[in-house]
Amino acid sequence: MFFTYLRRELRRRRKAALVVASGLALGIALVIVVNSVAAGMKQAQTQVLESLYGLGTDLTVTKAREEPQAGQQAQRPRFEFDANEDGEEQSSDRLMVQGFQTLAASTVTTVAKQDGVAQAVGGLSLTNLKIDGEFKRGEFKQAQPAQPGGPGGSGNGSGGGGRVEGGGAAFDVNSFTLYGTDVTTPDLGPLTTSTITAGRTFKTTETDAKSVVVDSAYAKQEGLAVGETLTVKAVKFEVIGIATADSGQSAAQVYLPLKQAQTLSDSKDKITTVYVKATDSTRIDAVKSAIQKNVAGTTVTTSADLAETVSGSLDTAANLATNVGKWLSYAVLVAAVLVAGLLTSSAVSRRVREFGTLKALGWKSGRVTRQVMGEALVNGLIGGALGIAVGLAGAYLVTAVSPTLTAELGSGALTSGGPGGGRVLGGPGMGAASQGAAGNTLDIALTAPVSVTTVGLAVLLALGGGLVAGGFGAWRASRLRPADALRRVE
Repeated sequence: MFFTYLRRELRRRRKAALVVASGLALGIALVIVVNSVAAGMKQAQTQVLESLYGLGTDLTVTKAREEPQAGQQAQRPRFEFDANEDGEEQSSDRLMVQGFQTLAASTVTTVAKQDGVAQAVGGLSLTNLKIDGEFKRGEFKQAQPAQPGGPGGSGNGSGGGGRVEGGGAAFDVNSFTLYGTDVTTPDLGPLTTSTITAGRTFKTTETDAKSVVVDSAYAKQEGLAVGETLTVKAVKFEVIGIATADSGQSAAQVYLPLKQAQTLSDSKDKITTVYVKATDSTRIDAVKSAIQKNVAGTTVTTSADLAETVSGSLDTAANLATNVGKWLSYAVLVAAVLVAGLLTSSAVSRRVREFGTLKALGWKSGRVTRQVMGEALVNGLIGGALGIAVGLAGAYLVTAVSPTLTAELGSGALTSGGPGGGRVLGGPGMGAASQGAAGNTLDIALTAPVSVTTVGLAVLLALGGGLVAGGFGAWRASRLRPADALRRVE
């Protein structure tokens, strides 16, 4: 009887049922799309941080910036050239530590002993700056003697003076970034943000090998291939692999064993960054506090800290999806539920004689209430099904279009003290941004993944919306008295 009556009423009131279901469907679809886009934003931000931070890295430890003492000048590269023969080529090669600040290699052991640290590995970020060119001496040319009696002439036919003409200097500057990686721990650090597309990566035994892995973009620029050699400070290294960044800018253009990097840069037992993996993502803040307390003179940066420095359209869209989109979608859903409730209550008012007659025939108030609730719940399920279908279609459309968003790294992300601060934040991936404006911007394709949790939330919202809407009408129907209802004439 319940289902027979339910089917008849829904068929007889199809327009009203469709309006209620459509309202709920709109709110549910909006919730699905916004939640999916927000999830896509988080994935995009994760890609940005991985390209800067290193897969599996939860924290980085770097040397705290030291304020220069009074009268002390900031460190900067210095180039000196000999006074050689005219036209002889001049060359100067400098391998410099990025930021000019280092930590003792023993810091890695100290950090690894902290509670909550699963793994720690050190690395050395370097910049190679090579200047090649030549000086050309100018030629001194005697001034032409003035004509006697002519303009400016002295009348004695003598002249004097002269000037240097020609000469100058022309120099080419070649700069690239290097990262000394601890080959004994290959699963942590910036090299993990790239995939080896040719050759191979380092073996764990190649701690002092004259081998390098080159970023694919730099290899293409310099015409390098596996098996060829790359010269760094007059030392030849064999290219054993070509690495392609998984997303965005590569962490460095050249990777070499840490010991070789320390030797070439005169940085024995020195590192610039410690990459840390926590035992549990929930303990990252506790690990950060422990390191700051027990390892003096360091700055600890988490992925959340780096995320705050990411701006551009990715940040704007993420804020809209998180702050505006979710609240708007929930507001629309609440409004749809309220409208559905009012429509259901209004429908009950128009069915006063019907319910009064049923009560006179023996229906109890509970049975009338269940009948109204059943109708509203079916409307909610229909609305939920429509909403899930529309929401999935919307999320698929976003993924198919894949709009490109930009993630810009502010100057505060590059150095601890803003522009010119000198200390690279987050390791060599951030240092790569110094190559030019393009290095500060990453292009990310937006997707809208729909999780099982999101679909489950939509089902719960559909059921909840139907129950709330039915609650209005059920409360109204339960208060009807047969005598009063039979006196009403529609």
